[in-house]
Amino acid sequence: MAAQPKRTGRLRYRVSTAEAQGQSAEDPRMLQPEQRHVALFVISAAAELADMHPQTLRQYDRIGLVTPSRQGGRHRRYSPFDVEQLRQIQHLSQEGVSLEGIRRIIELQNQVEGLEQTVDALRRDLREAQRHSTTPRVFAVGPHGDVVTLARGRRPRARTQELVVWDPPQR
Repeated sequence: MAAQPKRTGRLRYRVSTAEAQGQSAEDPRMLQPEQRHVALFVISAAAELADMHPQTLRQYDRIGLVTPSRQGGRHRRYSPFDVEQLRQIQHLSQEGVSLEGIRRIIELQNQVEGLEQTVDALRRDLREAQRHSTTPRVFAVGPHGDVVTLARGRRPRARTQELVVWDPPQR
């Protein structure tokens, strides 16, 4: 049974591949990470997807809650990620959170997402370093907390550095 086209306000009838397979095409979590930030929707379509009035989206853009891409310098284009944020703003607003509180929540969420990406990158770097390291490494710690790598067979200077041997666990 084929999915029925759905009417979306002033937009034309459409059926996406995701809808035909029973998934929501409007759910940004269903998209690949590189597709989540692609500016696809004009303001009327984004407002409809977020179940908001276009003027509300303009206000949120003015106060910096959701900043869409600009096409040709003037026309706003919203990504699926922007629509997801608009839905979150609407939910928080209905829960009684002020716009300033919502702005702070979004700011902190963006900060956490950035930190998670940094941690993931560091974990990848650590795994790569552990894969290439087969022998223990020797470090010296100076009196001011600076760390230096010592060449194999070299000793730290007396009274100025402490010796630390790092032997990574074998996997």
